[in-house]
Amino acid sequence: MSKVSLKKLIRQLAAIKGRHTELVTVYIPKGANLHEVAAQLRNEESTAENIKSKQVRKNVTTALDKIIRHMQLYKKTPEKGMAIFCGNISEREGVADIELWVVEPPEDIKVKMYWCDQRFVMEPLQEMVKEKEIYGIICLDKSEGTIALLIGKRIETIFQKESIVPGKTRAGGQSSQRFSRVREGMLNDWLKNVGEAANKIFEEHKDEVIGIIVSGSGPIKEMFMKEDYMHADVKKKVIGMIDTSYTGAFGVEETVAKSDELLKEAEVTKEKKLLTQFLTELQKPHGRVSYGIEDVLKKTEAGAVDKIIVSEASPLKAYELLDPQTQEKKIVFSATKPNEPRFDLIGEKDIIDFLEELAENYGSKVAAVSADTREGQQFLELGGVGALLRYNV
Repeated sequence: MSKVSLKKLIRQLAAIKGRHTELVTVYIPKGANLHEVAAQLRNEESTAENIKSKQVRKNVTTALDKIIRHMQLYKKTPEKGMAIFCGNISEREGVADIELWVVEPPEDIKVKMYWCDQRFVMEPLQEMVKEKEIYGIICLDKSEGTIALLIGKRIETIFQKESIVPGKTRAGGQSSQRFSRVREGMLNDWLKNVGEAANKIFEEHKDEVIGIIVSGSGPIKEMFMKEDYMHADVKKKVIGMIDTSYTGAFGVEETVAKSDELLKEAEVTKEKKLLTQFLTELQKPHGRVSYGIEDVLKKTEAGAVDKIIVSEASPLKAYELLDPQTQEKKIVFSATKPNEPRFDLIGEKDIIDFLEELAENYGSKVAAVSADTREGQQFLELGGVGALLRYNV
């Protein structure tokens, strides 16, 4: 399951509130013994027989039984663990609607948990889908330079060095002009040193780093940006400059503390740029775009798609159907379960998961976009699935 699909499911499950304490959450960590977990849940099933309310008791034991039976489909715990949510989601008193959801997450589950409440426990999964995008930070002044990566909330320092550039007060015996020239040369060498380190680091991480923030106290950062100390492809990734009171480790931390709005704007800007490109191509007589799930599917399979774009707000799912008489299979894309009497439903996937698997087979990429911007809303109204093409077909 992709992180975007997991986000959608988390929102769905977090919104459910049981009428009583009858929503069961089970987290099974990576490497856990499924037989032992099943035995523990059977003990919980026995304990649940002591619940006073007959209806609540029935709903909890039914949910636990459904979880145990589902676990029997697995020979062993999935590679990264699993989370199971099951319970009565009916909004009508006295009416049972026991639903079950199973998540095989994108990251390792490290917690072991059984919990029965009016809400499902979502925190371990919510932690997984928090943004962990990578940004670069160059924090410098005339005395010190630090280059770090901001990975989610973790700061990883890659380069840290002090300069030998003197202050503006000249040394004894030197003329003012001579001292100024010497200092200017040393400052230039220092900025070249930082620039070379930045080029090496950010070219090594060019596919990972989304944007770079340049920070520091005083005017040195502006001088660093004005001249060609960084290569053009590195320099164009700079998303802004931040004034700080410090350099070094404290300066990097101060940069992060002051960059919340800048980072949010960068993500929105990247998304708006992608959608603007799509909408601009769409207006051209022979624009290299496709939209609508069927056309995107056809052109991806023809090898013409560079990047598939899908709205996080798209309600579509991919349903796999089977004709038991002819063994014919087909995929139907719909916001609701298809009602085709001749076919049996044998599988379903969130549209983003389906498209990511499709893209991987044909060397394409997938970008999920929100509907929070004007462009995002416009894209959703077009169907919420589109693509930028390598060439027209």
